[in-house]
Amino acid sequence: MNTLTPRQIVSELDKYIVGQDDAKKAVAVALRNRYRRMQLPEEIREEVTPKNILMVGPTGVGKTEIARRLAKLVDAPFVKVEATKFTEVGYVGRDVDSIIRDLTEAGIRLVKEQQTALVHDLAVQAANNRIVELIAHPVKKKQNPIDVILGNRPREPEMSAEEKESLSTRREDIRQNLMAGKLEDTIVEVEVEEVTPRAEIPGTDMSVSDMMGGILPKKTKLRKVPVSEARRILTAQEEDQLVDMDRVYTDAIARVEQDGIVFIDEIDKVAGKGSGHGGPDVSREGVQRDILPIVEGCTVNTKYGPVRTDHILFIAAGAFHVSKVSDLIPELQGRFPVRVDLKPLSAEDYKRILTQPKNALISQYQALLGVDGVKLEFSDEALEMIARHTCEANETGENIGARRLHTVLEQILSDIAFNAGGGDAPETTVTVTGEYIARQLQTSIHSADLSRFII
Repeated sequence: MNTLTPRQIVSELDKYIVGQDDAKKAVAVALRNRYRRMQLPEEIREEVTPKNILMVGPTGVGKTEIARRLAKLVDAPFVKVEATKFTEVGYVGRDVDSIIRDLTEAGIRLVKEQQTALVHDLAVQAANNRIVELIAHPVKKKQNPIDVILGNRPREPEMSAEEKESLSTRREDIRQNLMAGKLEDTIVEVEVEEVTPRAEIPGTDMSVSDMMGGILPKKTKLRKVPVSEARRILTAQEEDQLVDMDRVYTDAIARVEQDGIVFIDEIDKVAGKGSGHGGPDVSREGVQRDILPIVEGCTVNTKYGPVRTDHILFIAAGAFHVSKVSDLIPELQGRFPVRVDLKPLSAEDYKRILTQPKNALISQYQALLGVDGVKLEFSDEALEMIARHTCEANETGENIGARRLHTVLEQILSDIAFNAGGGDAPETTVTVTGEYIARQLQTSIHSADLSRFII
């Protein structure tokens, strides 16, 4: 996917996001530049740093979705953080280094999922072999913890040649029935790891079990489950054994350093000119100065090893209604050289959002109600009314962008969703018309939000 051209990247983003061509173009170029950098000679490659992006625009216009879809497009480690969750050192809040720790965890999950997919078939085969053994030769008792520590295996009783042949025949019969799906409801006893609460050490991303380094054996217990459930449990166990976690950690850190994407939302909430006498503005500037080294490029220590942030792509976003971009400290402004302004959504944009993107809102509701045998249809007039009402509601009240479409559709479809369902209910087609929408929204379509005029 790294070989996608900027035009192809924008084309992929168009499947999910309506409008905002400037922002799509900026992230597409930033992504392509990563591929270009990797083709350069090593001596110059390290000097080429990402051109971080600052998105300016109201909420609900697609800032987060663009960054999230971009990371998904190229299977890059991605994390979204809110600047307001961090406070200057000495105040109550999260440490900014946790951004990179969270990104590293995301990278490990991503790489492990990919490695697990490669060994899945082998794991299923091994799990089926273990199920055959469990049915043919059930677990008699749980192994003594002392034997686990010492590595002692339980002694198997000696078997005669006839017993061995009988057991082999029994295993083959069980295997054939298992492959034929005849034993899915058979109860077997499997050994599983006991789930214990994770006790994290304050100020770190490590738990007590991490500190012990696996010195103590993991607690296990026996569970009686059907074969179908046992296969899932045993497959997961086999996958864990087949995946080389040391390689996963190494590959994940490399992916984070070269392909990681961090989306910092609400950056405008920590922008503000210092008042010179303490107070919240000082705290805001402190957060910016704490974030600055991460964006500039530094090394963050994680429990998986040091992670360099020099080539991580940072995308910051904010509405900047109250503050201005110039209110950010100059050093931080300079680390986001690409600035794009996202446009507010129009009624036509809302109509397109309802139907055009892949898995659009209308398609989601049609699929949900289709489960109960309701074929949901919308007239063109109905779609225009929904879009127009959403636009007017955002203009007269709090502007929450495309998220208001969820509120409007829930209000319109609440009666239909409530009355649908029932095992004996016949399949039916429901067409949502402009007249129906007018009835559903009559209490709110003419009312304005007067709270903003009250002092």
